[in-house]
Amino acid sequence: MQATFGPSRRDDLEEMKKEAARTLRAFALELVIYSILVVAYFFLVLHFLGEGLHELESRHRYTYAGVAILLMIGQAVVLQNVTTLLLRLIRGRGK
Repeated sequence: MQATFGPSRRDDLEEMKKEAARTLRAFALELVIYSILVVAYFFLVLHFLGEGLHELESRHRYTYAGVAILLMIGQAVVLQNVTTLLLRLIRGRGK
């Protein structure tokens, strides 16, 4: 039995390909934006908190561990929200 694709099936396949391409582009854009923000965050923390964190690590190891974990959680939450906001603004402009 030979499989035949009618016009609607072919159209569905083309639409799925377009949607996959849009999703891939959105993911790549989000990855680039998030990478830039992570690097900026790293240098900001290094500049403003580096010396204090180094002292804290030397003198109060457990407190340093807690602060480091809180900084990582804060980074994840804040940068994800900023990335989402930026992507909404970019997508809104494109439509």
